[in-house]
Amino acid sequence: MDLVARVQAPTPKWFKILRNIGVALASVGGIIIASPVAIPVGLVSAAGYLVLGGSIISVVSQTAVKSEEEPEPKIEQTKE
Repeated sequence: MDLVARVQAPTPKWFKILRNIGVALASVGGIIIASPVAIPVGLVSAAGYLVLGGSIISVVSQTAVKSEEEPEPKIEQTKE
């Protein structure tokens, strides 16, 4: 499966939630970096890490693919 097909394939619900969280983190970091008010260097540095982490979470979550086959639950048998 090539990258384009993988990104266009259906994404599981959990990874959609993670993708949205990653986009939100990256957005907050970008807003802090682009703010016109003078803010401490530590906060700007942390915002850079938010952008990086949010971007990575979003990209990895987007490439997760829903499996076509649902695994069957294992039924444990007890010995009596």
